[in-house]
Amino acid sequence: MSFWGYRRAEGRPGIRNHVLILPTCACGSESCRVVASQVRGAVNIIFNTGCSDVAANTEMSQKVLTGFATNPNVYGVVIIGLGCETVGHAQLAEKIRKMTSKPVVDFGIQDEGGTLKTIEKAVRAARNMAQEAGQQQKELFPMSEFFLGIECGGSDATSGIASNPAVGEASDILVDLGATSMMSESIEWIGGEHILAKRAATPEIHNQIIEVCRAYEKHLAGAGQDCRAGQPTPGNKAGGLSTLDEKSLGCIRKGGTRPIQEVLEQAKKPTKKGALVMDTAGYDISSVTSMVAAGCQAVIFTTGRGTPTGNAIAPVIKVTANGRTYQKMEDNMDVDLSAIVRGEKTYKQMGRELVDEIHEVANGRLTKAEAYGFSDIAVDHVCRYV
Repeated sequence: MSFWGYRRAEGRPGIRNHVLILPTCACGSESCRVVASQVRGAVNIIFNTGCSDVAANTEMSQKVLTGFATNPNVYGVVIIGLGCETVGHAQLAEKIRKMTSKPVVDFGIQDEGGTLKTIEKAVRAARNMAQEAGQQQKELFPMSEFFLGIECGGSDATSGIASNPAVGEASDILVDLGATSMMSESIEWIGGEHILAKRAATPEIHNQIIEVCRAYEKHLAGAGQDCRAGQPTPGNKAGGLSTLDEKSLGCIRKGGTRPIQEVLEQAKKPTKKGALVMDTAGYDISSVTSMVAAGCQAVIFTTGRGTPTGNAIAPVIKVTANGRTYQKMEDNMDVDLSAIVRGEKTYKQMGRELVDEIHEVANGRLTKAEAYGFSDIAVDHVCRYV
């Protein structure tokens, strides 16, 4: 199996060819939105931080911003900053240039004479990039160059017994073809971490998985919080999930059964291929944000309750095994897996069908969230204890 993509000088090929309009901070976000609206082929993100923060949180913001810029789905980057933020537009541009040979330009609102002048210059730069991007031809790549993020959110009873196992089967198929898949949301391993750790390729990885969960609970306890009180969420409980352990046992199914080759920090790019896991918070949008920053070309997102979420840089394929949810949220859901619950198909059969769906999206078919232009970004900011 292979897919058509855009060759990059470094790393994996892109399945999209975006010009990314990237703010350095919240103060540049609206200008980025206006610029992207004026240029075909451009996308923007709304960034709610980037300034007035402690060092650890600034570091996380920078990991996400540079990760977005270097994601293979991005052709080039236009950066807009205010001018007095923690890490300025020129500094961010220099960081990105050290990581990639993609075209990168930057503008500062305080330097250019205000919002309108900045937008005018940024639009011209973005249009030039879009023209260049439009000339690039797609090439055929093996599935070993594909990197899929796996997420769940708004889970219900059908998630653990149907949609997550089907996605796990799809993950196994892709990994067997040489591709990479990555599951995140480590808070949702708690209670099932000993089962997940059995998939570790090495004893060191086994111990890392156990330690991630132990450290997460300890960290929250230090802040006077108990993750088991907030998980499952009210929506999870209404959907039939009663405990965090029950939720976790369903959650880890979506990662498949293949040996885990690496445990990654949030937004960190992998060094291995195959099945991976990332240590992220228990919030689906921030987990998707971190996986896209790590270089995922696409994300598959299981949900029982339903969600409209999307990402500007990587297509998000939303699947549900709850037939009622699919009917109620057909505008948002991409794949109906409820045939598993009705006993009409097995999760293995639907897993193979999901691989076909992923393949079509990799070859250019838009997800529903993409067609709407949805972009949800959340950066997990938890100040480290020292």
